[in-house]
Amino acid sequence: MHDVYLYGIISPSTVYLLHDDFPFPKANQYAEIKKTIPSIGGEAANTAIMLSKLGINTKMDGNWVNKSNRDEINRLLKPFNIDISRLKECEEGGTEEFIIADRTSRTVFGNYAGFNTGGKQWNDPEECDILDAKIVSLDPYLKDASLAVARLCVKNNIPYVTIDCRHDDFISQNAEAVIISHELRSQAYAECDAGEIFSKYRNKCRGLVIITYEGDELVYGRKGEGIHKLKPYKITPVDTTGAGDSFRAGIIYGLLKGWNDKETVQFASAVAACVCLTYPHTLNAPGIEGVRQFMNDYEKL
Repeated sequence: MHDVYLYGIISPSTVYLLHDDFPFPKANQYAEIKKTIPSIGGEAANTAIMLSKLGINTKMDGNWVNKSNRDEINRLLKPFNIDISRLKECEEGGTEEFIIADRTSRTVFGNYAGFNTGGKQWNDPEECDILDAKIVSLDPYLKDASLAVARLCVKNNIPYVTIDCRHDDFISQNAEAVIISHELRSQAYAECDAGEIFSKYRNKCRGLVIITYEGDELVYGRKGEGIHKLKPYKITPVDTTGAGDSFRAGIIYGLLKGWNDKETVQFASAVAACVCLTYPHTLNAPGIEGVRQFMNDYEKL
């Protein structure tokens, strides 16, 4: 039995952390690498790791993993007791990423475009996994299979949380919560201001809508409500990779606990801040006690 079923992207990842004296270089410039760290990428994987750190039982499914990377993925995930029995190996293909991170940004190099435009490299969801969960974390990137997860959740009255779907998408419209990042806003709604974007989602979606602004004030709310705003925690980040994924983990945690929207969004913001203060990704982030301590300490500043 698992509390959360996660369907989506898991990927081997290597992080190159730049020395503090070097920002990300422009073309033909130089930067010093401080550390090279093996890690786990993918929205589903990082959300699962953070949920595990918060004391939540999880099961993960989604894209196939290249055989050459399976042992490393197993090694990195083993401490978190995430059920990865559904993950399938493949001889060719799979995803992989390399990340260069400085204190204020992370730049991702990977093969996701080829993965998304090529042949199918992911499992179809099993309805029994969804039925065994209290809530589902859904990445929208695996085409008809992601849509199938959403439809199975609706059919069985299992709430799910998703990210970066357009406002007119079935997945976003039926989610318990949908989180929209600056990446999707710049790609899909470049001609709209923040108020217009929020109104599009709030009018179409049945659940909580959250729009993040990469370190700036985020907005959230539901149909029939006004816009609520929240200032994120002001920190000096070490590595921002995985911040959005961990934010989703915080939202899921709050929903599982039955918190109100303000408490849930505030907690999710704290989880993301804690992840940004460690590296790589979510692997060395604090657990629930560390997040609570961070929130208490911050209030005293």
